[in-house]
Amino acid sequence: MGSASQPDCQQKSTAEASDSFPEREHGRGKGISNEPGGTSAELLGLQAATGTSVRPASDNPCNVLVTGGAGYIGSHTSKALAQAGYTPVVIDDLSTGHRESVRWGPFVEGNIADRSLVRAVLRRYDIAAVIHFAGSALVGESMCDPGMYFRNNAAAGTALLDAMCAEGVKRIVFASSCATYGYPQSVPISETHPQVPANPYGESKLAVERQLRWFGEIHGLRYVALRYFNAAGADPEGELGEEHTNETHIVPLVIHAILGKLPHFLVLGDDYATPDGTAVRDYIHVSDLAAAHVKALAYLRDGRESVALNLGLGKGHSVRQVIDVAETVTGRKAPWRVSPRRPGDPDVLIADASSANAALKWAPQFDLPEMIDCAWKWANTTRSKRLFSDGRDSIEQTLLTR
Repeated sequence: MGSASQPDCQQKSTAEASDSFPEREHGRGKGISNEPGGTSAELLGLQAATGTSVRPASDNPCNVLVTGGAGYIGSHTSKALAQAGYTPVVIDDLSTGHRESVRWGPFVEGNIADRSLVRAVLRRYDIAAVIHFAGSALVGESMCDPGMYFRNNAAAGTALLDAMCAEGVKRIVFASSCATYGYPQSVPISETHPQVPANPYGESKLAVERQLRWFGEIHGLRYVALRYFNAAGADPEGELGEEHTNETHIVPLVIHAILGKLPHFLVLGDDYATPDGTAVRDYIHVSDLAAAHVKALAYLRDGRESVALNLGLGKGHSVRQVIDVAETVTGRKAPWRVSPRRPGDPDVLIADASSANAALKWAPQFDLPEMIDCAWKWANTTRSKRLFSDGRDSIEQTLLTR
């Protein structure tokens, strides 16, 4: 039996993992839902799955389905999985993700709402567990289009869970959010804090958490729901980073302002009940988040009970502090100006992550200066600069922030 961090399997090389799912021109995988000439499952070379499978739960702990694995946190987690000896099998519709971020295992382009496709992937790759990132994740956008959030998060989550149970896959790590708590009644926020979402995004994430509980009660599904606070940073080795067409996160936006891609960074309000008047948030390095997902898989493999856990640094930084640290790390000034605050933004959001520290034997390894340093190095890579290869020399700061 292997240790908690190393699965009992022979890790495939990246080339072997990729070769197990042949690619076509332009780097996109076969088995794609929008390819003409058949259903997604048929394109995988499998009969569309119907009914309940008699396939036993996989004895191979290597293969892990990563939904949304072409995205920011999903791609970093895929890399961490490969380093820990797993083979991440990514399914992503590329609506916001990037094909070139899938580098550590097979790739299937498709949507998790397609039950037949998901069942075919689970069966073909003998999937042992699922890490579920796929969905929509902008608070402001959810207030404009709540239906999209309930379709992409809650309803698609149901389809995924149905497919898993039909194929006998009973372990899942779910990327939830601190948005399920709503406005904090106390800080730091622990897992026992009431969950009263203040927007459709948080409500849709909570809807999935509630489904997990019932699928556990009725079908024996075991889960770890990880409630993120504010992800930041980039892969320390420079292979991955944030690549959002419409950026919403503070660290890349401040860096864009330093690089001249934004005329200035907008500080959304300076009248909060905080020492410098700007909102305080708990930032956590994306690689620390990725590590927590690998630890959560080990937790489930050990047969432990389902649980929801906060992931954060456990320390707050204000918007002004983030700007100051970015200027120190980069050695450059960040142009910024104050804009009116958005209604409903809490003064302070800080995680109590002690439960995750204890249950997963996990602790964050990066502080805020290191997060910004990694993001700064990523922003100056050739791949990151390709975001502006369409001739644009500036971007806009969207206010649809988390």
